[in-house]
Amino acid sequence: MLAKRIIPCLDIKQGKVVKGINFEGLKDVGDPVELAKEYDKQCADEIVFLDITASYEERGIMYEIIQRAANELSIPLCVGGGIRSIEDFRMILSKGADKVSVNSAAIRNPKLIREASLEFGVQCVVVAVDAKRKENSWDVYISGGRINTHKDLIEWVKECETLGAGEILLTSMDADGTRNGYDIDMLNAVCQAVSIPVIASGGCGDKEDIVEVFRKTNVDGALAASLFHYKEATIQDVKEECEKAHIPVRRV
Repeated sequence: MLAKRIIPCLDIKQGKVVKGINFEGLKDVGDPVELAKEYDKQCADEIVFLDITASYEERGIMYEIIQRAANELSIPLCVGGGIRSIEDFRMILSKGADKVSVNSAAIRNPKLIREASLEFGVQCVVVAVDAKRKENSWDVYISGGRINTHKDLIEWVKECETLGAGEILLTSMDADGTRNGYDIDMLNAVCQAVSIPVIASGGCGDKEDIVEVFRKTNVDGALAASLFHYKEATIQDVKEECEKAHIPVRRV
């Protein structure tokens, strides 16, 4: 079994890291670069920066923050929020990011996934998917969870893989910020539908939730925010808990 990735997620609004519940009630929890540096020291496997209101507010991309972080970090940096074109991919990667996460623009122009994967390689293309349960299925949302596309989650992730996505970053809007654990049912449905890596996001409340998601699903990595931002656990704490459960993780 490949080593599982532990990935702090930094939701960014107007240059500050924020955290909320079900995509609402956002609170400022710090500077993105300083937090990222701390997680790097703690042996995180990757950092994700998501500008969560860039698409909705139709703002530009946070290039200065990306460059500052890339200059300081020794681990991969994935950046999302406000990406609309191949040129946006190019600029983000030129500032030092390793991966680009695209969400709203991929729905509006699925060809962007194929174009980006052909030009930069599938390893650089992450499709972020925000989904919410609808009876026995899930709908895909865009614009920071504000717009229901009425696309079926499973059909969409399969299409993303076909177009050349390298990873799926899957956030459960129902679980987001609740700290009641990841959406195991949704994650299993997506993992069974695609063969590319799936990263779990939304709902992590403690170390045990991360162990549970690795035990009960085939996700390749787990995102967490509040757990790390509020210093309730370090990356090392989580990796030690995973090792106790015989889940392979990267250690430095």
